[in-house]
Parts: sequence; structure tokens; C-alpha cells
Amino acid sequence: MTCGKLELDILNSIWTLTAQNEDFDISIQDVVDYLNKLGINRAYTTIKTVMDRLTVKSVLVRYKSGKKFFYKAAMDKEEMAADAVKSITNDFFNGNYSELIRFIEQNCSEFQLG
Repeated sequence: MTCGKLELDILNSIWTLTAQNEDFDISIQDVVDYLNKLGINRAYTTIKTVMDRLTVKSVLVRYKSGKKFFYKAAMDKEEMAADAVKSITNDFFNGNYSELIRFIEQNCSEFQLG
């Protein structure tokens, strides 16, 4: 699954907040506050809409505690990265990882392999 920039910013905030305290119940406001600290200023309603869409895509899990909804990532960062690499490989290189690596070596001089 590929994600847009704001979706990734939200996921990175959830992964970071979870890494700080895995028992932490993460609300939309927690994500808004974290993103604001990073200089990513978006309206609460925008973050809520994107988080709801990520829930529909099964990237986030939403649960209720008391009267409030909280969110957890359905996959950790490594799983999401592996899924993204697999998608790119399938979409652009017919599932051939060697072709992907060759492409990176030939076209991405800022990456140093090996």
C-alpha cells in the first residue's frame, strides 16, 4: 500500500508515540499536537479525516475507551516499509527484486549499497 505525505506523517507520529509508551492510547488530538511540534500544522478535522481513511484502509485500528476514540497502527514501520517495497517491485519491476536493486544502483547515486 502506498501512502500520501500526510498519511505517512500521521503514521510516523503514531509509531513514535507508541515507541515512547506502547500502552499509550493515541487520540486524534495527540497526533495533531505531535505534528504541530514538528511544524506540520493541519486542522484537527483534516487529521481526523485522514485517520478515518487510514482506518477504512485497515492501516489504523480505531477503538473506543469511555466516550473517546483511540488509534493504533495495524502494522509496524518495518512491515509497512516491506509492503511498500513489495508494491513498488511488483508495480514497476514485475516482481523482480534484482531489477529494483539494479535500478537503485544506476539511478540513485545518493544511496550507497553494500
